[in-house]
Amino acid sequence: MRRMAVTAGALGLLFATACGGYAALPAAARLGPKATAGIEDVRPAADLGSAGSPQRSKPRSWWRPTATGPNNGPEFQWELDHPLNIRRVSDTGSGAINALGKRSGVTTVYDIDGIINPASTVTALHKLKDKAICYVEIGAAGDYYSAAMEHLRVTYYQQLRKLGDLGRTVPGYPEYYLNINAPSTLRIIKAMIQQQCAAKRFDAVEPDIDDSYTDSTGFRITEQENIRYDRALAAYAHSLGLAWGQKNGDNDSEFSRALEPTTDFLLDEECNYYRTCGIVALPYVRARKLVLNAEYTDDWGRNVAADLRQFCRADVAGRIDGTLFTQALAGQRDPCR
Repeated sequence: MRRMAVTAGALGLLFATACGGYAALPAAARLGPKATAGIEDVRPAADLGSAGSPQRSKPRSWWRPTATGPNNGPEFQWELDHPLNIRRVSDTGSGAINALGKRSGVTTVYDIDGIINPASTVTALHKLKDKAICYVEIGAAGDYYSAAMEHLRVTYYQQLRKLGDLGRTVPGYPEYYLNINAPSTLRIIKAMIQQQCAAKRFDAVEPDIDDSYTDSTGFRITEQENIRYDRALAAYAHSLGLAWGQKNGDNDSEFSRALEPTTDFLLDEECNYYRTCGIVALPYVRARKLVLNAEYTDDWGRNVAADLRQFCRADVAGRIDGTLFTQALAGQRDPCR
């Protein structure tokens, strides 16, 4: 976790972060009964018969992003600051002209907050033949969303706190690390993925803070335990028909090598700025899987054209889909090409 930008909303709870991406805005549409099921029942809806009895489900298929396209991948938009408005060009970034004067194509893949964006937004994107990635946190939790926003009686944060699954405060953020070794944590995070991502028919999951073993969490979490946790959630997402991504993990090349076989794409923050692309991205590049790299104007400087020249050449040559964003992730995007 590296980035945070805070925006004061009407309730003072709107957080726009590349690492957190939180907002206190009401969703526009409620989900069906399955989405409000308790954490004890997190099976996919297809696994339940009309009488609620388990049935043998057909093998699931899911989207497998590829690195094909003019920018080593699809036209990608990462917008976490507020609910996506597909009618607003400033939100979609379609046809954006980057600082070098090159016009991008129409955006086809959107990474958006899984809780503040309603199912109707995902449906609208699908009507345009676009893909939607569901942003959720799996290694930490903050009290950002109300029960009404999550369409639950008790929020995920409150459930985790009641069960004692919250650890130390995440530095610089009003949230707490999770005890990823606790069965209750795994159960609640699975529920969130099912209720907020699968039930809304997202295509994939971006799991933020999936490498907390590198931090002082308040729990003894090893790299292997973190890998097992991520793999378990990847398998669960696949069982729901969702692609699964890796988020960051720049500290150890073994982490990416261990996760790549069960992971469908990588989203990294500033591997060029921190000179870690060879550590985190190489296993995915070799497997010809999609690698999304978000660099930030806030670090590179104010000369966006110069910033693009500094890192885009490396991304293009390295088969990485690079885009320059602001830390607010509010819609502005400068794709490499």
